[in-house]
Amino acid sequence: MHFVITPGWLRRRRPPNGGRWEAALLSPVILTVFIAGLAFSTPREIAFSRLLPAAPALAAAMWPVLPTILLGAFCLVVMIGLSLVYTDLGTPYTVAAIVAVTLAAAYASHVRLQREETLFHVRLVADAAQKVLLRPLPHLVAGIEIESLYLAAQEQARIGGDFYEAADTPYGVRLLIGDVRGKGLPAVGAAAAVISSFREAAYDEPDLRGIIRRLETSITRHSAAFPALDQPEHFATALLAEIPHGSGQLRLLNCGHPPPLLVHGGEIRVLEPTAPSPPLNLAALIGDRYCVDTVAFAPGDQLLLYTDGATETRDRTGEFFPLPDWMRRQGPAPPRELLDRLHRDLLHYSGGKLDDDIAALAVRRPNTRAEEHPG
Repeated sequence: MHFVITPGWLRRRRPPNGGRWEAALLSPVILTVFIAGLAFSTPREIAFSRLLPAAPALAAAMWPVLPTILLGAFCLVVMIGLSLVYTDLGTPYTVAAIVAVTLAAAYASHVRLQREETLFHVRLVADAAQKVLLRPLPHLVAGIEIESLYLAAQEQARIGGDFYEAADTPYGVRLLIGDVRGKGLPAVGAAAAVISSFREAAYDEPDLRGIIRRLETSITRHSAAFPALDQPEHFATALLAEIPHGSGQLRLLNCGHPPPLLVHGGEIRVLEPTAPSPPLNLAALIGDRYCVDTVAFAPGDQLLLYTDGATETRDRTGEFFPLPDWMRRQGPAPPRELLDRLHRDLLHYSGGKLDDDIAALAVRRPNTRAEEHPG
């Protein structure tokens, strides 16, 4: 459902399937005409006229206040017209019911519009917060193509604990993707702390280990300052990637995050870390030894970074989404097209309902300089 603000009240914007929506909007009128037709054409003993209060009740679910009242008044006129034809329909009782239901429907319509307007403003705030937390990434960073995808498990939630960022630094293009364990505003706050720290550290630290230690410090301080009731300490998985300028290499530091997928020479590689590194905010418990892996990243190669919501998406039988196998079937595809396919296939696989938020980054080194600088 889409909304648009007009002076004084909230209006629905016509959705893409406008024909069906218009038919739904007309359903109270159709119901009124149908009941009136039955009432005039059937024996009075059946008394279909007693169903007329249902029309304004239905209108309250989709119409503003004034049209709802007008429909109730029309039902009242229809009932009075029926009483002129059939004198023993119990008209006073039906008229009283129409008046009572119409007044209740008008109030319900007023409350619904107020709630829709409140929801609209809440979504505006959430959208603004998302643009700050997960700001749009440039499509081309230092000759590297980058596209992003974010899917919220709940339609009402615009942001969550999944996060990503990219930065063009003196040391190369640096990427971050991660997932804060937990839900709600505490997870969003922890994700914001990690992203803010990365945006500074990515430019200052010459080594990925220095960046991750800065992120560790940030989430530790945030967890101490804002403990959640159900989770006193936050922790997050994170993956750092670095593509040095003028180099055919890719450096990765994986802190408990799902391994990225690399398309290299037409083959799909799952880039498991050679040694485990601790998730953020757990270094004090399991040690702070961080392992940086280096792999080839040649022109034409493509990298897919993602959060566990992608691999943990289930179908009706409970089977997980086979992301590596899915990636093998895609063939060469621009990053935007690849993520659009992933979006479509994840929704299809899950039956349109996601159990967890999903974030993904598709990164490609173009084959030629013409691709790097189109036009």
